Amino acid sequence: MEQYDNTDRITRPEPGTGIKLHFKDHKGNPIKSIEAAEGNDILSLAHEWDIDLEGACEGSIACSTCHVILQPEMYDALPEPSDDENDMLDLAFGLTDTSRLGCQVQVTKEMDGMEIRLPSATRNMFVDGKKPTHH
Repeated sequence: MEQYDNTDRITRPEPGTGIKLHFKDHKGNPIKSIEAAEGNDILSLAHEWDIDLEGACEGSIACSTCHVILQPEMYDALPEPSDDENDMLDLAFGLTDTSRLGCQVQVTKEMDGMEIRLPSATRNMFVDGKKPTHH
């Protein structure tokens, strides 16, 4: 299982030289367009650019709060999700045929111009599914 660590991982490319990614809300309204370097993951980029993508488990594939929805042609170009990722995606709010966990999607040059949609909500099983205990 890959561990997520966005400290000192993101280097913002010089303006005009990076891979352009367009973050949108669940209705397709623009949130922010950024430029990324090849090899960065979507969750780390969202945090670097102050885009509201949670990542509660910090990329350890133990939640679905970094769930993103990709364009079909980009989804199809990516390696298949791992079993762990698919297990977490099954818990994601608003799952689609092109859903992925942002912590598991590494940016490539072929993604230049890609739209990344954020779902209308996320489901954090540790918080949302936590049962209160009696003292």
